[in-house]
Formats: sequence, structure tokens, C-alpha cells
Amino acid sequence: MSRKTKLWILGVSLFASIGFGVSEFHHWDERFYFYLKSQLNAAAWEGKSIWLPDYTVYIDAKPVKGIEKNLSSIVYDHDQDRLLAVINGGPTELVSLNKTGEVTGRYPLEGFGDIEGLAYMGSGRVVVVDERTQQLSFFKLPTTPQSIHLQDAQYLSLGFNLNGNKGFEGITYDAANDRLFVVKERSPRQLFEISGVGASLGQRMQIKIRDLTSWIDDKVFATDLSDIHFDPKTKHLVILSDESKLLMEMTEEGEMVSFRTFVGWLSDLAKSAPQPEGVTLDNDGNLYVVSEPNLFYAFRKE
Repeated sequence: MSRKTKLWILGVSLFASIGFGVSEFHHWDERFYFYLKSQLNAAAWEGKSIWLPDYTVYIDAKPVKGIEKNLSSIVYDHDQDRLLAVINGGPTELVSLNKTGEVTGRYPLEGFGDIEGLAYMGSGRVVVVDERTQQLSFFKLPTTPQSIHLQDAQYLSLGFNLNGNKGFEGITYDAANDRLFVVKERSPRQLFEISGVGASLGQRMQIKIRDLTSWIDDKVFATDLSDIHFDPKTKHLVILSDESKLLMEMTEEGEMVSFRTFVGWLSDLAKSAPQPEGVTLDNDGNLYVVSEPNLFYAFRKE
């Protein structure tokens, strides 16, 4: 065998190894398999799911004026028919937005740490999650925008696998069953259900925590977890991945239903979303996503 042939075989082998490694890291084989499976099962989920492939973008990567960086999480406030978002540092604050991505109010968060996740619980109450300490802080929003101080909040601390900037990233609330779902970003990726929190605030504590990480290990083909949203209409979870630029729909029993991508050339976006970190749905079923540094996206079903 000639030296040229040996080098050619070595080059092909190296290329194949790199390609296989990249495919394994990004779970391309699992994505393709689930894509085929979901297309075959699409009719069975009609009218019973969110069905993410049906959503098309109508606000694409709009910079949010008044926010320069660190736009991290978003949630729908059904009482005020508005959106709430978190700015993670520089300074840390909670902001209200209208449905076209304009800032309508600012709530500086005084004394809070590395806030990444945000959920709305109703009647003005929100919960935010600190990524590094994995502390959940509960407080009510003032009727007029003003500073909110950590000492005025109630908190619950969950120190699972503390490892710095790889902790709790997303949180969502199921009001009908009084339960929170919390996702840990990576190393390892984890999903927890915390029930009884709303009823326990200011009352006798009766909280139950379930580790649902097996759902993530078995079904979620993404390298990290950035946010989570519970849809009360379908009772399904929507899970966002920043690194994989994926949005995935899962039942409350852990079954994968549908997904869509935020990679530009594979979707209807003009460019790939740089760092999608927040997702929510409103009462009309419109889908909203925010991406660092300050980009706002809105999607709807045709």
C-alpha cells in the first residue's frame, strides 16, 4: 500500500471519527429518529398537543430597546396579559414587556444573586431561581414598578449537585396542581417537580420533591437545558436548550411529542438564535422566546 493511499485512508477515518463524535454530542441520530417517529404519529396528537412544528415566526430577533445584554428568561403574566422577563446582572432586574417586545416597566432586584429562571404563580406572585445557590425566591410584584428587596421574599433552597454556573436555569408553575418544575442546566442535566409550594407560602410547609431526571436521560436529545414552560391547556411541558437550539414538547408522563429548531438554515428564522434562554406561551397559544444578549422572538400557528 502506497504512502499516499495510507494518508487518504487515515484522513477518511479521522473525518469519519470527528463526524461521528459531533453527531453523538449533538444527538443528530436521535433527532432524525424522533423526527420520523413524530411525523408518523402527527395525526394521533392533533388537537391534543402544542405541536411545535406548526409554529412560524412573526417577530424575528427583535432587539429589546433599553436592554443591552443578559436577557435570560421570560414568562406570561395571565392576570395583566403581559410578559415578564429577567435580566441576569448588570444590574439584575425583572422587567415587564408587551407582546411585541417593548419594555413597559422595570423592577430592580436588590440583593438577589445569579437569577436565571422566572415563573408566574398568579395574583401577582412570581418565583425566581438563583443558578449558583439553587435558591427559589418567592415575592409579589408591586402594583407600580419599583425595587424588590431579597429580604422581603420567602425562599426555598435546593442544593442538588451544586457546581457553580451549571445549576438551575428554568422554572415553571402548574397552578391547577400547585407544582413547580425546575430544570438544571447540565453536569448533570436534571428535572425536578416540587409540589405544594403555593399552599405552603406563609402556612405550614407541606412540600414534596420528585426527581424526574430519568425523563431527561431517556428522551431529551439536547446537550443542556435552558428553560421550561408548563402549558395548562395540554398539560405538556416545553423544554428549551440553548446549546442545541432546540425546543421540545413532552407530556406530563415524560413522553416526547414534538420539537422545533432555532438553527437558521433548518427553520424559518433569518439567522440562528444566538443563545435562546427563555420560553413561554400566552393564553392565545402564541409562543415567545428570548435570546441573549437582548433578542425577542414571537411565533404563532398559521
